Amino acid sequence: MFGLPMVVGMVLYGAFNLIDMFMLSRLENAAQVLAALGVCDMVFALASIVAMGISNGSVALIARRAGEGDREGVREAAWQSLLLMTFASVAVGLVGILGANWVATDVMQMKGEVARLGGDYLQVMLGGAFSMFLLLQVTAILRALGHARSAASLLVAGNALNVLLNAVLIYGTGPHPDIFAWAGPVAEVFGVPRLGMVGAAWATLIGRTVPVIAGAVYLTALKDGLPLKALQLKVRWALIRELLRLGWPSAAQLVLRVGVVLVFLSLVAASYTSQQDATVLTAYSICLRLEVMVLFMSLGWGAAASTYVAISLGANRRARAINAGFVAALCSVLSALLCVALFQLYAESILGFFDPSPAVVHAGKTYLTIVGWSYLALAFGVVLSQGMAGAGATLSSFVLDALVLLSLVIPASLLVVRGLGLDVEVLWVVIASGNVLAGAVYGAYFRRGTFLEARV
Repeated sequence: MFGLPMVVGMVLYGAFNLIDMFMLSRLENAAQVLAALGVCDMVFALASIVAMGISNGSVALIARRAGEGDREGVREAAWQSLLLMTFASVAVGLVGILGANWVATDVMQMKGEVARLGGDYLQVMLGGAFSMFLLLQVTAILRALGHARSAASLLVAGNALNVLLNAVLIYGTGPHPDIFAWAGPVAEVFGVPRLGMVGAAWATLIGRTVPVIAGAVYLTALKDGLPLKALQLKVRWALIRELLRLGWPSAAQLVLRVGVVLVFLSLVAASYTSQQDATVLTAYSICLRLEVMVLFMSLGWGAAASTYVAISLGANRRARAINAGFVAALCSVLSALLCVALFQLYAESILGFFDPSPAVVHAGKTYLTIVGWSYLALAFGVVLSQGMAGAGATLSSFVLDALVLLSLVIPASLLVVRGLGLDVEVLWVVIASGNVLAGAVYGAYFRRGTFLEARV
């Protein structure tokens, strides 16, 4: 009951991202737009990682205080986390407003029309980073207080609003795909021009800002929430340092995981594609988007595990904390099993929706056949990692990931591709083995329970 709303919210979040891409792919300059979007997504992912690190650390602290029955401690930690998130978003916003074009051209090496599109898009997305940072934190506080349905509702409502605004802001008065023809008269009434890619950025900014405002009002009205009389604008540096101590390993762990995917992408691009044939890279990119759906579901169950572990430890119920982590992990595995079954049964239809060419469909089907079942272990490990973060053991999660990925998976991948020059299917086996190994390591470590000693 607690985790399922977050799972639904995260799955719909992933689905709305796919809809965004679909809508932009219908523009007349779709090739340049999608190229710019792919690079900009990676840039914005780094900003998101900073926010998620702070959020994970704050959930551990807030939920622990809730479990201890320390209402004043809950409010103090919540307000300070919001202040910290505001400061971080201002820093990112300044980079976006003042340096978006520099990031696009000098850092990410975009060129021509792609650089122009990317610079305009990043200026709005990074400049308006406060919307994403604060939405993430407001929903994290709601989860920590046990209001998972409210948090999920804000995510779903924000993304639904984003899609509606996309139809108006991207296409303006037209032309539109048939399904979005209704947006033309709306744009004409309000005098909205055809903004293209930058329109998607404005839609995202507005679609996140509205639920932030609604969530803040809701938080102040809750009996166990953050009443205005408890507002503490004074920065408490000791608490800020504690939030950063808990948050930086979580952010570093996410950076590590993104970095590993980039290594896999570079290996595939360098060794298994050519200027004439990018079949394998295209198939792998599509499969990664499917993998993200499994990851989002796991993060939903992980949010439940994180909160339950923290509250249980605050109430000095260690056995329940361990049990909650494994129950949430089992739920995650069952959810992943449903996805994997769909991927196996309908692989050709799913892959063909994104790219109908037989070669791409065959390559993607091969990947899903080899790697797909390892998603069960991935789902298991992700939830236990989040459970450890709820206990405040964010550094332990980072170390375990570094141990598996940097010491074993990446060296094995380099050996297979660069050292031995083996077929791409062997690289897929290495990726699948890494998922299984990580799940086993997290299971064994979580069972030991030593992470419960983390100081929060």
